[in-house]
Amino acid sequence: MDQVYFHTLQQLEEEEEEVEDDLFDRAMILATLLAFSVEEARQIRAERRQPNRLYLCRPQLLSNPRIATPWQVLYDSMNDRAFITTMGFDVATFHHILDSGFAHTWYWSSIPRYDAPGSATPRPGGRSLDAAGALGLVLHYLNSTMREISLQQIFAIIPSTASRYITFGLKILLEVLCHMEDAAIIYPSGVEEFQKLNELIVARHPRLTGAFASIDGLKLPVQTSADEDIENATYNGWLSEHFISSVLAFSPEGPIIAANLNAPGSWHDAHVAQPIFEKLCTQTPTDFYMVADTAFPHGTSQIQGRIRAPIKAGQRL
Repeated sequence: MDQVYFHTLQQLEEEEEEVEDDLFDRAMILATLLAFSVEEARQIRAERRQPNRLYLCRPQLLSNPRIATPWQVLYDSMNDRAFITTMGFDVATFHHILDSGFAHTWYWSSIPRYDAPGSATPRPGGRSLDAAGALGLVLHYLNSTMREISLQQIFAIIPSTASRYITFGLKILLEVLCHMEDAAIIYPSGVEEFQKLNELIVARHPRLTGAFASIDGLKLPVQTSADEDIENATYNGWLSEHFISSVLAFSPEGPIIAANLNAPGSWHDAHVAQPIFEKLCTQTPTDFYMVADTAFPHGTSQIQGRIRAPIKAGQRL
């Protein structure tokens, strides 16, 4: 009897061990499958994000942004042609902007960061670019349609640094230009000044007696906004694209003497130019006019003859 009981008990223990081993094996299989699923899901997420991760890291850039970069080579050349081609200003004007407050603000102001307080002490020595480099970066950004990745290669800075420097540099440049007398848009005043401008034009185009400036529209392409109202305002049906519209008037000496900037791209040039039409009507002596191309609107009857354009091909006199 005792032997039967012992044998039965032994069988039960063996069966229990087999069940435990089976459960352990199943648990291990489930854990392996779970770990594999997690890793597979991670890889899928990474692959989905990968197309958007098109940026350069420090190992793909020159090691020191202040030594032997393409920007440094350009800056050290001090060549007017190179400066105008890449930044729109000659060497003297570039340094005039630097000396008019850009350099001081760059060195003695903290660059805003989400992970640092705005009252942090500036550390200009720890920045990737000096003031000249920062101004060069901003002017390259404004003077071309190149992607930021190209700017990162030219100035040897990583994407986050490039983005912060451009945003901060644009703010400084606007503040500096607003206080520079040479950067002001000033409309001519007095018959003598209008006559002087006309003489410059007549010296090259003898038939343009009375012309003192040229006027034209400028449409800058912009990204399609997610805001429906902004998207509609910037969409130009004629060109089937999104734009910001401006109208500029230039004197023969080069400066802009009148402008209306950043109007919705859906506006016609005649609408955008209304402030300039007002100046032609109220601040321009008789017999003086601006020159435009054949596509530019000539305004209302109130300024008839104040904007003139060449005769179109095939037009009857």
